[in-house]
Amino acid sequence: MNYINNLVSHFKTITAHRNLVCRYCFKIGLYRQGLMHDLSKYSPTEFIPGVKYYQGTRSPNAQERDENGFSKAWLHHKGRNRHHYEYWNDHINGAPPGTVGPIKMPRRYVAEMFCDRLAASHIYNADNYNDKMPLDYFLRVKETVLMHPETAKELEYLLTLNWKKGEDTALRYIKDYYLKGKKH
Repeated sequence: MNYINNLVSHFKTITAHRNLVCRYCFKIGLYRQGLMHDLSKYSPTEFIPGVKYYQGTRSPNAQERDENGFSKAWLHHKGRNRHHYEYWNDHINGAPPGTVGPIKMPRRYVAEMFCDRLAASHIYNADNYNDKMPLDYFLRVKETVLMHPETAKELEYLLTLNWKKGEDTALRYIKDYYLKGKKH
């Protein structure tokens, strides 16, 4: 693909993703988060590499990482978007100096992360999407990520609910119970 095709395709992909996350966030009552979701992807630091490494079937950050050993765009993105568990890693009080570890995410950001994963699975899998895909992706990487155990447990529960009962039920549960701190 040439640069102009990549530019248009990348813009369409991130906008479709953002709009879908926004729709899901609105369904669960997270209006501000829906409107603010992934705006940093339109910044030059993220957008330009997104165009350069665009493939259409996976995140351009993965391709940038494959080619350079890290993704500058991803480092920028995860540091500005609280719905990514990587945002919630910090120096741990009481641990040896320099020890970095995961912090439990607030539920509102776990809920947005759920919406983000659901939307990404829809966008990157298009007509091949099924409700188990977001869970399968999480299960593949779960043991290798630096995510707080309670956050991981909550996200896995929500993704499993989506797989077993469908997205409408999962979104209703998040809105009516999870975000209100209630048990199911």
